[in-house]
Amino acid sequence: MLKANYLRKTEPEKAAQLDKIAKQPQALWMGEWNSNIFRAAQHFVDRAQNDGSVAVIIAYNIPHRDAAAEAAGVGASAGGLASKESYQRWIRDIYTGVGNRPVAIILEPDALPGIASLPPNLQEERYFLFNDAVKVLRQNSQAAVYIDAGHAKWVPAKEMAERLKKAGVEHASGFSLNTSNYRTTEESVAYGKEISALVGGKHFVVDTSRNGAGPYEAAKNELETWCNPPGRKIGRAPTTDTGEPLIDGFLWLKRPGESDGDCQRNEPKAGVFWLEQALEYTK
Repeated sequence: MLKANYLRKTEPEKAAQLDKIAKQPQALWMGEWNSNIFRAAQHFVDRAQNDGSVAVIIAYNIPHRDAAAEAAGVGASAGGLASKESYQRWIRDIYTGVGNRPVAIILEPDALPGIASLPPNLQEERYFLFNDAVKVLRQNSQAAVYIDAGHAKWVPAKEMAERLKKAGVEHASGFSLNTSNYRTTEESVAYGKEISALVGGKHFVVDTSRNGAGPYEAAKNELETWCNPPGRKIGRAPTTDTGEPLIDGFLWLKRPGESDGDCQRNEPKAGVFWLEQALEYTK
């Protein structure tokens, strides 16, 4: 909204385009850039309460966070906390900051679908941390907690269901799909229903922020399919009125206009707002 307001007098047409993004409810990513995660979570939920809405937090700080991308030589969002113990403390600080108030929390995008990139001992640690996080956060009876399960073309549904079980989905509200990706809503829904049937009928949410044009079919390699592909569009507006009993929400989890990373093309770093891309999404 700040960027739209900045352009409103000098370039009103661009400002109007950005309004298509800025006026939609969007999730807030939390990671190592939050110097005080307790205060960050508390403040974000305070703001949502004052607005009469429910905050959507994306917890994104697990050790060896972006192992899959690092293994592919990209490392666009590399980082995360240094130890199991520090992550456990971090999760507990989020829980304390939220308190016993309504919130939706998406747990660690890409961490479960990318888990095979880790050695066996770190895979076990990651499963432990997922289970621990779910149990801690769900102590708040008003917290909806979704374990991220990647997208429809990454891990086969049967395998993803097994990973979700090991990660503690039984105690979670469900799982999230298509976070920061471009797969269509239709294929995400079909994939989600297939997984749900294998994990006891758990509900799920779908990120529709950037899937309005679907995936980039002209991609020459895997990197081009997810890292700032050209010609993409914003998707269905966020809503909890999904018309699907298993789907708790179509949400905007990735903020349209924020870069996916350098993409080996000298593009903005992951998470940096990119005006040209935001305008392309809203044409």
